[in-house]
Amino acid sequence: MQMFQIRFVWQHLKGKRFVFLLGMFITLLTSAVVIVNPYLEKLLVDDVIRGGKTDWLLPILGMMCLVILLKTSLFMVKVVCMEVSSQHMLMSIRNKIFTNMQYQELRFFDRIRTGDIITRTTGDLEYLRHFVAYISYNAIDIVVTFSSALVMLLFISWKLTLTLLAVTPFIILTTVIYSKKVAPIYRSIREKLSMLNINARENIAGNRVVKAFAREEFEIEKFDQSSKEFKDINLRAAHAWQKIVPIIDFLAQFLSFLTILVGGIFTITGEITLGELTLFTSLTWALSDPMRRVSGMLNDLQRFWAATDKVVEICYDTPLIRNRDNAVHKEERFDGKINFKNVSFGYTEDKLVLDNVSFTIDADSTVGIIGPTGSGKTTIASLIARFYDVTSGAIYLDGVDVRFRTLESIHKAVAIATQDVFLFSDTIAGNISFCDPSMEIEQVYECAELACADGFIRKMPDGYDTIVGERGVGLSGGQRQRIALARAIAAIPSVIILDDTTSAVDMETEKQMQYNLHNLPFHCTTIIIAQRISSVKNADKIIVLENGKVDVGTHEELAARNRYYRDVCELQDEKDLPPFVGTQASEGGEA
Repeated sequence: MQMFQIRFVWQHLKGKRFVFLLGMFITLLTSAVVIVNPYLEKLLVDDVIRGGKTDWLLPILGMMCLVILLKTSLFMVKVVCMEVSSQHMLMSIRNKIFTNMQYQELRFFDRIRTGDIITRTTGDLEYLRHFVAYISYNAIDIVVTFSSALVMLLFISWKLTLTLLAVTPFIILTTVIYSKKVAPIYRSIREKLSMLNINARENIAGNRVVKAFAREEFEIEKFDQSSKEFKDINLRAAHAWQKIVPIIDFLAQFLSFLTILVGGIFTITGEITLGELTLFTSLTWALSDPMRRVSGMLNDLQRFWAATDKVVEICYDTPLIRNRDNAVHKEERFDGKINFKNVSFGYTEDKLVLDNVSFTIDADSTVGIIGPTGSGKTTIASLIARFYDVTSGAIYLDGVDVRFRTLESIHKAVAIATQDVFLFSDTIAGNISFCDPSMEIEQVYECAELACADGFIRKMPDGYDTIVGERGVGLSGGQRQRIALARAIAAIPSVIILDDTTSAVDMETEKQMQYNLHNLPFHCTTIIIAQRISSVKNADKIIVLENGKVDVGTHEELAARNRYYRDVCELQDEKDLPPFVGTQASEGGEA
C-alpha cells in the first residue's frame, strides 16, 4: 500500500518530474561532499600544522570556503526545485479531487460530509506537499550523508568505525518500535481533525438556527469537546515521540563520547594520527545527525501515510452513476415524455421509498405531485434527473431508459428548482445565467419576468448587478425561490421540475407564476411538486404519493376517490369538491 501511495505522488508530479529529480540530484551531491571539509581539516592538522607544509595553508582554506559557498548555493537551488515540484503536484491532485467531485453522484455527498472533504483537500494535501518538498530530500540526505561518512571513516580506521557502528542496531530497533506504536495514533489524529472541521462548518452554515434557538453555549461545548479530543490525540503523539527522542539523542551523542575515548586511545598508541582523529571528530555528527533525524522523519512519514490514504480514497472514488459505453447522447431537444415502469427505490436496502410505481407523464403537459412528507416526491425528481438510479424497474425519457442516455444530455434536458435554494456568491444576473454565462442580458430579464422576479430585482440598489451573499443572504425566501426558478427557465429545459418552489411566495405571485409556466416561450413538460392544492389543482394530471404507491388523476377525480387528497383539500378549504366515493389509493395510472 505504501508503494502505491508513493506511485500516486509520482503520478501527479508529471510535468515537473525533471525539476524534482534535479532537486534530488543536488541533494545527493551536497550530501556527498559533506566529507570534503573534514578531510581538508585532516590535511590541515597532519600536513600543515604538524608537517610544516605552510604553503598548503591558503589553498586548503580557499578550498574549504569554496565548498561552503557551493553547498549554500546548491541548497538554495534545491529548495526552489522541491517547492516548485511540490506545489505543482498539489495543484494536480487538488484539481483531480475537485473534478472527481463534480461528477460524483449524490450518494457520495450523502456518505462523505463537507467538513471531511475540506480536511482532505487542505490539511491532508499539505502532508503530501510536505513529503515531496521535505521528507523526500531529507531521506536522501540522511542515507547519503551517513554512507559517505561511513566509507571515509572505514577507509581511515575500520576498527574505530566498527566501534562507533556498534550503537547503530539500538537506534534502528528503537525507531522501528516507535514507528509501529505511533501509526494508529496518526490515523486517529486525522479523523479527529476531520470531526473538528465538520463541527465548525456545520455551526457556521447553521448559525441562524443556533441563534434562533439560543444554543450558542451548547455549540461552544460541542466544539470544545471536539477541540479537546484533537488536542489530546496530538498530545499522545507528542508524548510518544518525546519518549523515543531522548533515547535516540542519547545514543547519537554517545557516538561523540566513543570517538573521543576510543579515538584518543588509538592516537596515543599510534593507530591513527591527530589529523585523522580530527576527521573522526568532525564526521561523527555525519553519523549521529542522520540517526537523530530518523525519528523526526518517521514522525512525518506516519502523517503522510495516514493523509494519503484519505486523499487517494477521494481521488479514486468512482461514481456508480456514470455514462455507459453504449449511452446515447442527444444534442437536440427532448419531447419531454417520461414513463415510470415498475420503479422501486430506497436510500437504504431495508426500506423502499417507492414500491413498484408506474405512471406516464406526456410531453408538454403539466403534472402535479403531492403527498405527505417522506412519501418520495423529491425522490421522483432526483430519479428523473438521474441523481440516483432505481433499485428495480426503469424510467424512460422519450422512450429510452435514462440509464442508457448520457448524463450530460439528461442534465441539459431536465432543470430543477428546489425549495431549499442555493445561490452562488455572484450577481443576480450571474446566478440566473448560471447555465450559460454568455447569455444576453435581455434573456436574463425575460427569464426573471417569467419567474415574477424582475420587479423586486430592479428595486434593489444595483439591480441585476446586485451581489448575492453566500447562500442568498439578504434575500427573502420567496425572492430566492423566484431567482432559482428564473435560473431553471434560463436553461430552456425540455423538463422543468419545481420542487415546492412556490412555498415561500404569496398566493397572488404564485398564480402569476403558474400562468407564466403555462405560457413559456418554448415547449416544456412541467412537473410541480407541492403541498398546496392551489399549486397543482389546475395541472393536466396529479400524482398522489402515499406509502410508496401512486394514484393518478385530475383534481376532481382524486378529490372524489383518494382519501389523502380529499383530506388535504378540506384542510386547505378547497371549495366545490365532488362527493367522496373512494376508499384508498390505487397503485398506478396514466398522466
